[in-house]
Amino acid sequence: MTSPIFFSFDGLDGSGKTTQMTLFTQWLRATGRQVVTCRDPGSSELGERIRDLLLNHHQLPISRRAEMLLYMAARAQLVEEVIQPALAAGKVVVSDRFLLANVVYQAHAGGLDPATVWQVGDVATCGWQPALSFVLDLSAEAAAARLLRPLDRMESQGDAFRQRLRAGYLLEAQRNPHGILLLDATLPVEVLAERIQQAALPILAAAERPPV
Repeated sequence: MTSPIFFSFDGLDGSGKTTQMTLFTQWLRATGRQVVTCRDPGSSELGERIRDLLLNHHQLPISRRAEMLLYMAARAQLVEEVIQPALAAGKVVVSDRFLLANVVYQAHAGGLDPATVWQVGDVATCGWQPALSFVLDLSAEAAAARLLRPLDRMESQGDAFRQRLRAGYLLEAQRNPHGILLLDATLPVEVLAERIQQAALPILAAAERPPV
């Protein structure tokens, strides 16, 4: 008998979250667990179409509130189509970003009210939240220097925007230390991977413990 197990990875683009998520899911599978990975926005037909709209159409005017709601719509479909069925089947879900990113990008960095975005997110996700969100922390300057590719619409909003993003992640981690684990993204890849695994072990063990 297992309880639902849900993790997410977050942080500035360039922080290394994709690498760490890949290593984490490989480790989970090596321990014999069934794992479903997804990305937010994305991982459904609707989500991928919204993702393309949000990230690749640089000239399309989208207000912050509309932007936030588009992310919410993609996330609602992700929960309904991917996350809920996987958790119901006893699989571990690992998501590349989730609601925390919406709060940081559109509220802390974009000017909306964080509490309001959390409230809208609770409706969009039916209350589902990761047991733990791993946030790879890196300075805005260092993260930008790692982006050796064309920037998407969100990444193109400048250094000041990235500074506000980092500040938002730090504040949310301070507010919720049990649900958000802040990790130094400048550490060696293998050291970070080990810390992530060690943080996940108690959650995995608790979920797999027989009910009393």
